[in-house]
Amino acid sequence: MNGAGGTSGGVGSFFLGLVMMCGGFYLLLNSISVTSSFGMGSRLYGFSAFGGQYAVTSGMIMFPFMIGIGIIFYNSRNPIGWILSIGAITGLIFGVIASIRFSFTHMSAFDLITILVLAIGGLGLFLRSLRNLSSDPVSH
Repeated sequence: MNGAGGTSGGVGSFFLGLVMMCGGFYLLLNSISVTSSFGMGSRLYGFSAFGGQYAVTSGMIMFPFMIGIGIIFYNSRNPIGWILSIGAITGLIFGVIASIRFSFTHMSAFDLITILVLAIGGLGLFLRSLRNLSSDPVSH
């Protein structure tokens, strides 16, 4: 009889590893806090030029977008309108992603160790169950 994935690795290890891995990664992702500083006046990009610091805000990115949309509605075959619109939306999306901050919630060292043992130990059991144990020289 074949086990998990058609190998002799064991169905019990497969399901135990899967449950441990899912529980551990759920607890890990549940303990991460996600915040963003995005707003119409927030700084998306910054650069230095001519001895000064300059910032590009999300509101500044909306101006080329509005001009591009106006050009597209006036003449949809004009590539400048499409370039302005798509470039502004792309810059806005990258700016929003860049403004996201990830941080761990408060937890004890025991909580973190438990989460990591569940997640990584479960992953190890899960992957071991997919190995063919009968032809593996390490298992003897």
